[in-house]
Amino acid sequence: MTLKDSDVVARLREAVVALKDIRSQRDELLREKTEAIAIVGMACRFPGNSTNPDEYYDALLRGVDAVTAIPVDRWRIEAHIDTDPRLQGARWGAFVKNVDQFDPSFFGISPREAERLDPQQRFLLEITWEAFERAGIIPGSLSGTKTGVFLGIMNTDYYFMNMAMPPEQYDAYSATGNGHCFPAGRLAYTFGLQGPAIGVDTACSSSLVATHLACQSLRNRESDVAIVGGVNLMLDPLMSELTAKTGALAPDGRCKSFDARGNGYVRGEGCAVLILKRISDARRDGNQILALIRGSAINQDGRSTGLTTPNVIAQQAMLEQALDNAKLSPQDIGYIEAHGTGTPLGDPIEMEALRSVFGKSRADGSRCFVGTVKTNIGHLEAAAGLAGLMKVILSLQNETIPPNLHFRTLNPRISFENTPFLIPTENVQWPRVQKPRRAGISSFGMSGTNAHVILE
Repeated sequence: MTLKDSDVVARLREAVVALKDIRSQRDELLREKTEAIAIVGMACRFPGNSTNPDEYYDALLRGVDAVTAIPVDRWRIEAHIDTDPRLQGARWGAFVKNVDQFDPSFFGISPREAERLDPQQRFLLEITWEAFERAGIIPGSLSGTKTGVFLGIMNTDYYFMNMAMPPEQYDAYSATGNGHCFPAGRLAYTFGLQGPAIGVDTACSSSLVATHLACQSLRNRESDVAIVGGVNLMLDPLMSELTAKTGALAPDGRCKSFDARGNGYVRGEGCAVLILKRISDARRDGNQILALIRGSAINQDGRSTGLTTPNVIAQQAMLEQALDNAKLSPQDIGYIEAHGTGTPLGDPIEMEALRSVFGKSRADGSRCFVGTVKTNIGHLEAAAGLAGLMKVILSLQNETIPPNLHFRTLNPRISFENTPFLIPTENVQWPRVQKPRRAGISSFGMSGTNAHVILE
């Protein structure tokens, strides 16, 4: 039996239509997997009396150094810190005010439960509410929806403080008020959210890893809205002393990133929250879009010269993965908010990785500025990535990159020769032009987990 010519043509037409449908489905799937993520709201509480994004950016433009000696209402400097040279960096920090103030009834929390509630959880409740307000979202409207919560958190100072109490004073609230799983769960419970609720602890890269996971969740449609947060409070001297003993803290309490005098960082604290949506949904809902996340990547150092030692090859691979995820080239990036801890080992390794990926001179002579907010507010550890990301959002909006503090002479182990890199030591204009402006933000965890996010 042979097919008539008309039958052959009909079947070929059916095949062509089916192929077009398959290609259309493929293209739609690829579009969803790479769709830009819109930042539609943000709120913060940072050192330097920065209780909102506007105050934060104003402090950065004015070059405010928010580092101080340990406030007397936190803890007393013990004699052994004065006498031990290794502990001099534990005398300093960048702090926020009023960490002991909270209105539990506003969130339906009893006074008894509030006493056991880690102030980091209190901050996340307050700052998330403010982020909703700034996004123009009524919190109750998200109840029962696929809204995800992704939080970077690493320190448990309040738990250590509670451990000093007599055992008979412990209760169930001592458990739910502390730990890393409960902050995300408490936000989901308070606002009735039914998307993923995840606490992320990759040390210093926690909040940027949380951002990456939130973007994946949105693109995979596990979430339709995502809350991304990072928080870090210093309530007890133990962690500062332990960190100082690793040699990571600068004795003078100043983070001199990329400078020849770099000898460590200073610890900082704060809280930041972003509200994310897929760009198509944000446009549909008429949200104000503050910036777009074009791409991101995370990876691990693996086997390096030590557990806490950065790995330049891993950092390089991560930067390349982030660019590929964003479908961009190195020449598209005009600013990099570096991890920039100011350590003699970390800075040269980070800059070597940046140079290998972004370091080629550009045909149009354009620059790629490199800075870090750690020189202003210290290292916020679990919240550090979001502090840097929020700085970039505000720089894009206001068309000005704030200065990098404490920079005099480039670290001799770093070379900017034949690169587009420049460290801003004063406010630098970053005007809107025909080509979209883009920036990268890096965070590296002490245990080796790295993250990079690209904003537009």
